[in-house]
Amino acid sequence: MDFFQSIDFGLLVRCFIVGGLICIIGQILIDKTKLTSARILVVFVTVGVILGGLGIYKYVIDFAGCGATVPLLGFGANLAKGAIESASEQGVLGAFIGGVKASAGGIAAAVFFGYIASLIAKPKIKKQ
Repeated sequence: MDFFQSIDFGLLVRCFIVGGLICIIGQILIDKTKLTSARILVVFVTVGVILGGLGIYKYVIDFAGCGATVPLLGFGANLAKGAIESASEQGVLGAFIGGVKASAGGIAAAVFFGYIASLIAKPKIKKQ
């Protein structure tokens, strides 16, 4: 019974809504544009870096938790945060290594699970 009392159901709902909205935007871009999945990925990460660098995305993370940190926007914001923190400590070199260092766990997980998915899935080429 203590387990269910410790769950913040409001946060779960906010997490689901924000993560879902990010996914809806991605799906609209896939369905309504000729952008490839790789280009959409780059757009999401770039927007995350910009919003993270400006300090805006931290408010989204505070509101939605993992609904904002798990998608690609959160990855971009994490890159920016790590680069900014490392640059303040190590200078220009820190700006280049800080983002990757801060995101190393996510990068390693993406490579690992991407490899597993490549063994299981059969990719299809998007029609132009």
